[in-house]
Amino acid sequence: MAMTTRPKPKSDKRTATKAAAIRAPKGAARHKAATGKKTDGARAEVLDLARYEIGTRLRHARLMSGARLKDVADQAGCSESLVSKIENNKLEPSLQVLGKLCAVLKIGLGDLFTHQDEDFPVVTRAGQRTAVDADDFLRKGNGIRMERVIPYTRGHLLQSNIHVVAPGGASFGMISHQGEEVGYLIAGEIELFVGDKAYRLSEGDTFCFRSEIGHGYRNLGATEARILFVNTPPAF
Repeated sequence: MAMTTRPKPKSDKRTATKAAAIRAPKGAARHKAATGKKTDGARAEVLDLARYEIGTRLRHARLMSGARLKDVADQAGCSESLVSKIENNKLEPSLQVLGKLCAVLKIGLGDLFTHQDEDFPVVTRAGQRTAVDADDFLRKGNGIRMERVIPYTRGHLLQSNIHVVAPGGASFGMISHQGEEVGYLIAGEIELFVGDKAYRLSEGDTFCFRSEIGHGYRNLGATEARILFVNTPPAF
């Protein structure tokens, strides 16, 4: 009688190795980041960069601090290549690495997880921008208000307002804050103060400076002045 040989069953080791190589769904990481609960999957502690734009926010914080990639990598105890990949959203960092980077850059871990609302308006029509009366806490004069170009919500890297300055209106002394800003004089005539220098601007003129330098302005004309300001990071 002929003998037959049964085929040996495949090793579970190979199957396990293959399964371990499969990345956990991003939904699992997203669920953990949102709820703090442990989820199934080999990479439950990996963050979903696509949702929170963590790399972009880390790069922004580094540039605002004036630090080089090498400086941040050395202080965080990781390679320059690793930091670069994280900043460009090509690598999803562990919470441990992310915590070290935040400590070096002096930013809160929670700040990285804010994101714009899904119903964030792309277009805001003329006359529908939110107006903020700034006289009481920031400006002085014959009435100064700000119109929000970018709605004031968390998750933005930019802040933009149109400053509407009545004749004789002026900023409350010199203010300073972290970041950089640019401006465009939409209408009117103003005097811009940056550090110990004063500049006279007319309609259509632009300006740019580091926000850490004390700055202010006043309306020199007999008509309302309108100034578009854009600064990063958001300051007020």
